[in-house]
Amino acid sequence: MRYRSLVGFVLCLCASAMFAQDLSNLQIHGFATQGFLYSSSNNYLSTNSNSGSLAWTDGVVSISDQVSDKLRVGVQMHMYQLGDFGGPNLQVDYASGDYRANDKARFSFGKVKTVVGLFNDTQDIDAVHLWALLPQGVYPTDNKSFDLAHYGADFYGDLPLGKQGGTLSYRAYAGYRTLDLNGGYVKQINLALPYYFQTFGLPSAVITSAPSGTVIGGDLRWQTPLKGLLIGSSATAETIQGSAGAISFRAARNVVTQQYAEFERGKFLAAFEMKRMPVGFFFTVNTPEGPFTSPNPIDWRSWYAMTSYRATKKFQVGSYYSHLVDAGGGQSTSVSQHYSKDWTISGRYDFNPHFYAKLEEHFVHGTDIGYYSDSNPNGEKPRSNILAARIGFTF
Repeated sequence: MRYRSLVGFVLCLCASAMFAQDLSNLQIHGFATQGFLYSSSNNYLSTNSNSGSLAWTDGVVSISDQVSDKLRVGVQMHMYQLGDFGGPNLQVDYASGDYRANDKARFSFGKVKTVVGLFNDTQDIDAVHLWALLPQGVYPTDNKSFDLAHYGADFYGDLPLGKQGGTLSYRAYAGYRTLDLNGGYVKQINLALPYYFQTFGLPSAVITSAPSGTVIGGDLRWQTPLKGLLIGSSATAETIQGSAGAISFRAARNVVTQQYAEFERGKFLAAFEMKRMPVGFFFTVNTPEGPFTSPNPIDWRSWYAMTSYRATKKFQVGSYYSHLVDAGGGQSTSVSQHYSKDWTISGRYDFNPHFYAKLEEHFVHGTDIGYYSDSNPNGEKPRSNILAARIGFTF
């Protein structure tokens, strides 16, 4: 309830601020996309992609207003369907106010986008990216709604370092986050629960209340004196707890780190990013004999390298390699269920400023991310080629 109350308060603030003036600075933007997935073997991202799937639709509307020289407010509404994820309910991606004391000190509050790495705070804007799917080892599409934003406050700004020093941008934030009931993490937990219910002879249940926890973090990025070169690092510490029937679960405070670099010059772009996500995850089963706790450690280590080139004003091509292993609990990272290696080639064509299309081929080895046992009841093959296509309209 506290999260809904906070979002409700910010929505009221946005509405009252917008209608308290002449709305001359009001901006309304959005996009709608339709995607298609086809995979050569396993069903991907909970869709029936092995037979070809159109169950990949996104729609977004964002409204923002420059209330004064120092205050800007905005809200983004989102509806999507990706296989079993999403649904007919309208989601609030963010609802925040931004106050600028000066360039060195700014504040955001409400449901605020989480600035982590190169693309986390823009992964909800399909129109700005070449890729139909960002590198999944770092930006998993099935958990985008959880990673995108947090409830709380940010303090950030820019510190010029002179002509020879470039610019240093900093950000610190604190608040809460909730897992999307229709997202990938909740689906993974729900799929793991039957084992414990059956083992202890307890009534089955699923998660019905969104798990939540605290989050603190920061981002530091340096726009170097070398034109087009950006270097940065992010860190996030978070906890999650929730329950389903007689089982409770929690992720102890873990620190997720990301380091990244991007070079953009003219029509050429190259980027590199690595991420470490260790999670001390525990299931606790409340049995008549007392609680039983089962540790399920996770240690995702991922990185990607990408490059792209704008061949013409309307046509862009690119490629990336995304690599992830799960070394949690000392398990073998050579088993296909514990890693994912993805070579990707992509192309995008802009028909005009509002319509665009993307076509992308993924050559995936390993099944650690993107695959779900209920979508692949006969097991998962270690290799799969995945075709991803999207067509979009933006305004």
